[in-house]
Amino acid sequence: MQILFIFILTAAAIIFIFGTWRAMKMSKKSVALIEKYENDKKNPALIQEIFDALREDYRLNKILQQHNATLEDIKLLHRKLMKWGDFRKYNRYVPITSFFNVTTLKYLLEHKSDDARSLTEKMMNHFHI
Repeated sequence: MQILFIFILTAAAIIFIFGTWRAMKMSKKSVALIEKYENDKKNPALIQEIFDALREDYRLNKILQQHNATLEDIKLLHRKLMKWGDFRKYNRYVPITSFFNVTTLKYLLEHKSDDARSLTEKMMNHFHI
């Protein structure tokens, strides 16, 4: 019984550590893009870098595949988020940070036909901005 408990506790710790590592990796990538494109927000290379980063992460890539998301979808959503959320608060910048979170990316892709204001407000509420 003790061996089973130790095994379950070890497995839970490994899953937690891996999840935390993945979240920190995505956060670091998001902040790096914010820093890099802070003064060049309309650069088309930004959209490509966001899309490439999403494809590299297994969970975010899975969401992209579920919604058959393309570079054009990311471009459209970024444009909508730029309209109402073009400001930075600490290490959060809605038009970039929103793509690097599982729940926000899923919401964006499910509601990509919504208006820009409602999408941006939802993302700002999620990040407590």
